[in-house]
Amino acid sequence: MQTKKGQSIEDASMQMIEDEIGSHEFNEKEWPIVRRIIHSTADFDFANKNKLIFHKDAIQSGMNALKNGCSIVVDVNGVIGGMNKQNPIDFGNNIVCNISKPEIMELAKKEGKTRSQVSMREAISDIDGGVVAIGNAPTALQEVIQMVKEGIVRPALIIGIPVGFICAAESKAELAKLDEAPFITNIGRKGGSSSVSATINALFKLIRAESSL
Repeated sequence: MQTKKGQSIEDASMQMIEDEIGSHEFNEKEWPIVRRIIHSTADFDFANKNKLIFHKDAIQSGMNALKNGCSIVVDVNGVIGGMNKQNPIDFGNNIVCNISKPEIMELAKKEGKTRSQVSMREAISDIDGGVVAIGNAPTALQEVIQMVKEGIVRPALIIGIPVGFICAAESKAELAKLDEAPFITNIGRKGGSSSVSATINALFKLIRAESSL
């Protein structure tokens, strides 16, 4: 049997997801995001409407910001690794990841904070009006939430799906209660870089589909 490659593999995978899920409760813009997250994680738990949460303005706000060239602030380089690199090039989005900068490490040590917390504080100008994408560091998500509550930033979208056992579920539960900024998050410990980069890729795909109408 001839091996499928490239787009044909992706198309076949997406069809398998459609076939296995069948009917669902997500709308026409939520479902492409959910499906791509499942595609990147092979985790069908994300198809549970009660476990993946979309703020009512999340998708449109994120799409508007991305197509207008907003910054994309990520917690770790793994998120960047999973992103389609052509999208930021085409739309002029600056990708910001401060976690590995020596000055961030020094400041975190000095202030007794995690590097993730400090890296978000250092990206205030990019977070305000930008898209924040957090897949690994719950403390980064907690810091962004705190910054929003302080009124110093208003992200266009917070994608908060950090994976882990310590504070991951708690940070997402806190995000789900946030009124001041649109968000996409999930319930529980699952998540990770791949789910976050898949969300960004799906948003760009929605933008391209909308522009072709």
